[in-house]
Amino acid sequence: MQKFCFLFIFVLILVGCNSETKKNTTTVSEEKIATTVTYANGFTVQQQDAYKVITLTNPWPGADKQFTYALVDDKSVLPASETFDAVINIPVETIVVTSTTHIPSLEMLQVSESLIGFPNLDYISSEATRKLISDGNVKELGKNEDINTEVLIELDPDVVVGFAVDGNNTTFSTIQKTGIPVVYNADWTETHPLGKAEWIKFFGLLFGKEQQADSIFNTIETEYRTAKKIAKNATTQPTVLSGAMYKDVWYLPQGDSWAAQFIADANGNYLWSDTEGTGSISANLEAVLDKGQDADYWIGPGQFTSLKQLQEAHSVYAQFNAFQQQKVFSFTNKKGPNGGVLYYELAPNRPDIVLKDIIKILHPNLLPDHNLYFFSTLE
Repeated sequence: MQKFCFLFIFVLILVGCNSETKKNTTTVSEEKIATTVTYANGFTVQQQDAYKVITLTNPWPGADKQFTYALVDDKSVLPASETFDAVINIPVETIVVTSTTHIPSLEMLQVSESLIGFPNLDYISSEATRKLISDGNVKELGKNEDINTEVLIELDPDVVVGFAVDGNNTTFSTIQKTGIPVVYNADWTETHPLGKAEWIKFFGLLFGKEQQADSIFNTIETEYRTAKKIAKNATTQPTVLSGAMYKDVWYLPQGDSWAAQFIADANGNYLWSDTEGTGSISANLEAVLDKGQDADYWIGPGQFTSLKQLQEAHSVYAQFNAFQQQKVFSFTNKKGPNGGVLYYELAPNRPDIVLKDIIKILHPNLLPDHNLYFFSTLE
């Protein structure tokens, strides 16, 4: 999703959202594998006698419709196939995905070689997948909002996994008319730090690797919960500022947001934690300076990659204590060989690493063996 403008990325990727955990448990026959969805709010799974059904409950923010996808071993056992938005023969052998956040799931499930096409290849940071690209195994499909349908149709994948910011994607409609199934993946709309990561189960279903996906997610969940418990042992709760100005407006995570939840779980005091909402706050500079000038840390200063760049953009940044103490931390400096930011690709899939990074920043002594992975100090 790195192709979107700064503001879109800042609000939907860096900020994310946060809400209460829910549980959706499949109804299964005793001999069937159960896929339980615990944190993700965007999809549910039901096991029928001869096939599985994925129901996409929140394909994009504010959506007023749901999508249902049937996963079958043999289409002949599927009654009333026209009632589903897509029918996919599983396990799939070839796939096209459209967001870099889909790449880690393929790699963790060890099905990367099934990837045969992707729009905007330069945004992919993973070394393993970049090797597949350099070997000519993954075709460039142009831009996500204008996919090269001719190339895609020629590739003839078993399924195309897309995402949508609204319901007006004519390209996907064109692809579906050729008989290639298109399914939406709404990992980016999730509202819990573990909710995005749980979408590995979505890919596990497509590839017939439910148990492996469940095991991988359970490990991530355990690591996250363990790190959160360790953070509670901190004897101090440092104050935290976030965000930066864009066109003279300072955007900060709201108190119920994904970014704010990470800070809270790391036992930090996010200065805007009392605000309500899961998106971003639009504040004027004076208000942010008044409240955040003395903050101990500044985490996530927009797209800035150095203190010099910050100061050149606006001299007022140098008035913040975190700037003066060189305690400004960003994820934008860790990039793939073609400029893709690793955080946008991997962080939604590995919230446990994000949390450990923030704990390391705020309480360096609590995780002595952890080295910052996504974040680094702005020099």
